[in-house]
Amino acid sequence: IAQVAKVPQETPLFTGPVTMQSIIDTDLTEKFRVTMVNFGRGARNKFHRHTREQVLIVTDGKGIVATDKEEISGVPGDVIFIPAGEKHWHGAAKGATFSHLYVMLPDSQTTQIED
Repeated sequence: IAQVAKVPQETPLFTGPVTMQSIIDTDLTEKFRVTMVNFGRGARNKFHRHTREQVLIVTDGKGIVATDKEEISGVPGDVIFIPAGEKHWHGAAKGATFSHLYVMLPDSQTTQIED
């Protein structure tokens, strides 16, 4: 057994401290990708879209998933489906931390829309 390292994400896509933990690190990554994303207090990613569907499984804290048209809150146990091509962002609610697993096909491309 081994603890999965939290790798800091220092990219322009995020507004605050975020770490990721790659859960599936075997030949299965050719079929799908499962990653834990941990958002610091109030941190989020900027508007972006993926070329493939994305499923978020909320594991801790309180978060928000938003499009131009709607915003939903997520708490542990919630499962959120984001269609391919949907402009969206997700992250921690104000004053909260937030963690979710994401499940996606490995060939998905992410395009950041917000500066």
